[in-house]
Amino acid sequence: MHEPTIGPLLRELRESAGRSQGELAALLSDSADRPVTRNEVSRWEGETRLPTPYWQKHLAAALEVPVADLRGAVDRAKAKRRLQQREEDQPEGSDVQRREFLGAMAVAGLAASWPSITRWTPGRRLGGSDVKRLLSGTARLRRLDDFLGGADTYRLYAHVLKETQALVKGASCTSDTKRACTAVIAEQAQLAGWAAFDAGMHPEATAHYETSFEAAKEADHAALAGNALAFLAYQQVTFENPSVAMATASYETAEKHATPRVRALLLERMAWTFAVAGQPKETEHALATAAEVVHLTDDRPEPDWVFWVDEDEIKIMTGRCWTQLHRPLRAVPILEDVLSRYDDTHARDKAIYLTSLAHAYVDAREIEQAATVTQQAVELATGVGSVRPAERIQKVVHRLQPHRALSPVSSVLEAAANLPTAR
Repeated sequence: MHEPTIGPLLRELRESAGRSQGELAALLSDSADRPVTRNEVSRWEGETRLPTPYWQKHLAAALEVPVADLRGAVDRAKAKRRLQQREEDQPEGSDVQRREFLGAMAVAGLAASWPSITRWTPGRRLGGSDVKRLLSGTARLRRLDDFLGGADTYRLYAHVLKETQALVKGASCTSDTKRACTAVIAEQAQLAGWAAFDAGMHPEATAHYETSFEAAKEADHAALAGNALAFLAYQQVTFENPSVAMATASYETAEKHATPRVRALLLERMAWTFAVAGQPKETEHALATAAEVVHLTDDRPEPDWVFWVDEDEIKIMTGRCWTQLHRPLRAVPILEDVLSRYDDTHARDKAIYLTSLAHAYVDAREIEQAATVTQQAVELATGVGSVRPAERIQKVVHRLQPHRALSPVSSVLEAAANLPTAR
């Protein structure tokens, strides 16, 4: 069952307390330094107006509920409004509409629930159970990236990171607990950095990755330090300035201490840098090693931040790398196979991967097939809070322009022009 927005929640709480709208207004007027009328309470419950943070605080006190509950309900009401505003531009019942609504509600729900996950007071002593709760909460937040873009999640991730930093700074704990908490900060900084990168906020992304690297070093966590460097190297590739030295350093930093999936992740990211740098032999070696180590077993549990790394992930990167190196005969079969079973609910990622397949089709001179795949990418990218799919679609569109006389090409050129970030 979905959590209620602010209007139904206020009505339920007021009626449970046995108060009329007028009585609640009088109670609020007595407790605050400004009056409020019964009509204003009615507007809040009807959501023609939303209570400001000032009134959220007084409503929480009057109705004896945590202010975080009301704040979360207001956020859900705002998300509902945003969806309604966009409905005029989207076909009724479209996948885009549902994706935006579910995404906004998920962010609002987790934003409201984060204080209940922590429930810490400044200066308290932290222990092992607290570290587990921090890790569990971070894992929940990480799952949002499966379905949402960085524009949807960045503010939440950055807020949680700031809260955790303040918590650890003000708490007392053993040196082991302090190290574990600092490693959580490194994880959360990587989440915030990735969301900023995905939203096109590159200075913020770099700052978060650097924070993560420093925290990982302080925590003596080689795997997280290596991953922070891998993120920085991946960002450099986006600027078409591949840093092979940084990508190599990311793997060398973590290699001796990393679990198999961590090694596989760092190897595939290193392969991507090699591919953009135009180094096919190094690319192939890194990909082959990643495909091998991802199947290795280890007595140590894999960290949650590589939960998504598997054989198909390595295959996707393999196809992308061969596309980047303009080897369509190697890229197309791999990408066609993996994407045939890749769920459309992962809209951002699938749209990006489809652009790699489209580029490979162009290289193979299969123009109509490239246009068809690009059309699918456009449909998936619509409504996603990420700049990356639209940016990559535009690169394919540029290559398709000389073939606009073909019907599938002209159709996708028109559709791509309507992407919000492409305007």
